[in-house]
Amino acid sequence: MEHRYFGASDKQFPILGFGAQRIVDEHQCTEEEAIRIVNRAIDEGITYFDTAPSYSGGQSEERLGKALRHRRGDVWIATKTHDRTRDGSWRLLEASLNRLQTDRVDEWRLHNLVTMDDLEQCFAKGGAMEAMLEAKEQGIIKAISVSGHTNPEVQLEAIERFPFDSALVALSAADHFIYSFAHEFLPRAVEKGVAVIGMKVMALGKLAPWYEQALRYTFSLPVSTTIIGMETMEQLEKNLAIAKQFRPMSDTEQLDFLKEIIHLATPDVLRWKASEWMSGEWYRRD
Repeated sequence: MEHRYFGASDKQFPILGFGAQRIVDEHQCTEEEAIRIVNRAIDEGITYFDTAPSYSGGQSEERLGKALRHRRGDVWIATKTHDRTRDGSWRLLEASLNRLQTDRVDEWRLHNLVTMDDLEQCFAKGGAMEAMLEAKEQGIIKAISVSGHTNPEVQLEAIERFPFDSALVALSAADHFIYSFAHEFLPRAVEKGVAVIGMKVMALGKLAPWYEQALRYTFSLPVSTTIIGMETMEQLEKNLAIAKQFRPMSDTEQLDFLKEIIHLATPDVLRWKASEWMSGEWYRRD
C-alpha cells in the first residue's frame, strides 16, 4: 500500500486505516472474529487504528486491547474524549488505557466538535485541552487531535488556536456538496502541516453501490490516512484489495462520480450534517 506522511512529522502510515467502531456485538461481530480481523489487518500492513470510549460502551476499545495485547509496538492507537472538561477527560483516558491494556495511546482527540461553543468549552479554564496538554507532558500520549463531522469552520478555528497534530474529519464524496471539509478545511490544514484523517467514506453505507469509487475519491485527497469501519473479514479483504491497487482519480473521473451521487446530498443521508441526527434538516451555521 502507498504510505503517506503524518502531517509535518516523519511518521508514515498506509492510506488505509482501521476504524474500530464496528468490531462489536452491535454490528454482529463476535470477540473472536474481531481479534482475527485486527490481526489480519496488521499482517497486511495496516498500522493506524482509531477507536473511542463511546463506541458501544467501550467494547470497541476492549476488543482492540485484546487483539493488540502482544502487538502494541506494531501499531498506532488513536482514541478520544467526548467530555469537554479536564477532569472528565482524564477519567475517560484512564478508562480507555485500562480497556486498551496499555499505558499510553499514540493519539488522543477531542471527539466531534460541532459548534463553536464545544470548542470554547474545551479551551476554557478546566477544559479538555488542559488534560490533553498534561497527558502529553507526562508521556501518556504523543499526538493531540481534533475531530468533526459537521461544521468545518469549527475545526478551522481549532487549528488556528492550537497546533494540533492531526484532525479526523468527514471526507466522503457525498460530503463534497455541503459544509465541505475537502473545500473549506483540508487546504488550510495541509498548509499548516496538520495530518488529516478521512472518515465517513461510505456515508453510512449509502455509497456502497460505488464502493471502489468512494474509496478512491477519499484516498485521492491529500489525507495522511483514511479510516474505514470493518466488521467482517470480507470487508477487510475488499478494502485491502482496493487500497493496494489504488490510483488517484482524475478530475474527469471525479466529476463523473460526483454527478452520479449528487442526489445523495440530503440531510437524511448525511445525518452528521443535519441539525439533529434524524431531523431531516440541514445544520445551520450561525
